[in-house]
Amino acid sequence: MASASKKSQADRKVPPPLPEPLRVGVADSHTHLDMQDGTPEEGLARAASVGVTTVVQVGCDLPGSRWAAELAGRHDRVHATVSLHPNEAPRIVLGDPDGWSGQRRGPGGMKALDEALDEIDALAALPQVRGVGETGLDYFRTGPEGVEVQQESFRRHVALAKKHGKALVIHDRDAHEDVLRILAEEGAPERTVFHCYSGDAEMAKVCAEAGYYLSFAGPVTFPANHHLREALAVAPLDRILVETDAPFLTPAPYRGRPNAPYLIPITLRAMAAVRGLDEDAMATAVAANTARAFDY
Repeated sequence: MASASKKSQADRKVPPPLPEPLRVGVADSHTHLDMQDGTPEEGLARAASVGVTTVVQVGCDLPGSRWAAELAGRHDRVHATVSLHPNEAPRIVLGDPDGWSGQRRGPGGMKALDEALDEIDALAALPQVRGVGETGLDYFRTGPEGVEVQQESFRRHVALAKKHGKALVIHDRDAHEDVLRILAEEGAPERTVFHCYSGDAEMAKVCAEAGYYLSFAGPVTFPANHHLREALAVAPLDRILVETDAPFLTPAPYRGRPNAPYLIPITLRAMAAVRGLDEDAMATAVAANTARAFDY
């Protein structure tokens, strides 16, 4: 029994096989190449071999945002976003050990947040940086003090996206009402993307009325997530994106194994089935939507 358990654990570390290539090239609208095995060039080559021709590399802290901007500067088919992840802001201000990096750090106060956001501001001005985010709110493990810091950081990111005319990329975990409220209060940028959309069909309708883009990831393929497929079914076709959020959220049937941009075809085909479209039509729409959302 123990040996079978060890084999199962080992199998979960094996990358899934390459899917059948798409005939129409698409973009992975949200990935973290810096957290994946191998070099970025290897990951990009595997993705391109199955029709994933463009990726949006997302920065979640200062080192990751610098890395994203540098990578996008070297590769025409890579576009960067820069930010302090919602869990990173409390870590900077309060010394919260449950921040994005998971590393304990002494409290720096709001001055430290100001300084970090000044650098995000500078990075957001670069031409290869196409978005500000992932920002937003994550209440999964955040206490009252962390919530206040997250909301302040979110508002500041909204302002930066508007200042630079860049897309705003939203991370929304257990915080739907507050995310929508703050976007309404601050005035959302012209191009706002809900990364790894996690709301239901009613929220999708609210987002559609506001003109927001909804990006669907591996969870839309999980059997239990009927609410995501219902949301996808009612979302306007011209506001739908696809992403991996790799190395996280690997689509079924490979859930729990390493994710990477080359697995986009699995999620896109599942999305096409929900919409009753052939995969070429779905890929064509998603490709155009992503280019419009990130202005490339």
